[in-house]
Amino acid sequence: MAETKPINKVVYGDQTLIDLTADTVSEDTLAQGITAHDKTGAVITGTSTKDSDTSDATAAVAEILVGKTAYARGAKLTGTMPDNSNFSGQITTIDQEISIPMRFTDGSVKISISQEEIEKGIPQNIKKGITFLGIPGDYTGEGMELQSKTVTPTSSQQTVQPDLGYDGLASVTVNAIPYTETENAAGGMTVTIAG
Repeated sequence: MAETKPINKVVYGDQTLIDLTADTVSEDTLAQGITAHDKTGAVITGTSTKDSDTSDATAAVAEILVGKTAYARGAKLTGTMPDNSNFSGQITTIDQEISIPMRFTDGSVKISISQEEIEKGIPQNIKKGITFLGIPGDYTGEGMELQSKTVTPTSSQQTVQPDLGYDGLASVTVNAIPYTETENAAGGMTVTIAG
């Protein structure tokens, strides 16, 4: 028995009822699992897993993790973004800034103060009355710039502070209040206290 060829064109009188000869559907362009007829009239089953229109996608290869693939604007893209999920940095000076370059991160990126600087952050290294990075200082000893000051009393209250450039006061000397007695015309003494 002769093999029956599929029918891809049907003409009834002067009318063409079916014509598949110009169709372009093929297994790789037909959605996976869908059946249809190709231009020869043969039944085909689709194998394409393309499931969306990517023409308006905006991803660039630099935004896709290196080695990973994606589809955008109808093309398959292979990522170039570095996988540096273990990136870390240490701050060693007060004005240091660390820039984190564009890269993949998994939430484990760490920026910290270097261990050497942490070890300096003890109360004995910070001047008393100053809190630095949450550490209250208690240093009052050698190496501080202390000022000795002499003040003259006045008739009003004074607050004695060290001058700019000094860390504190080593001593304050208060001058004696000038006191004088003189005889007055009424036969008594006049006491004068300067202030």
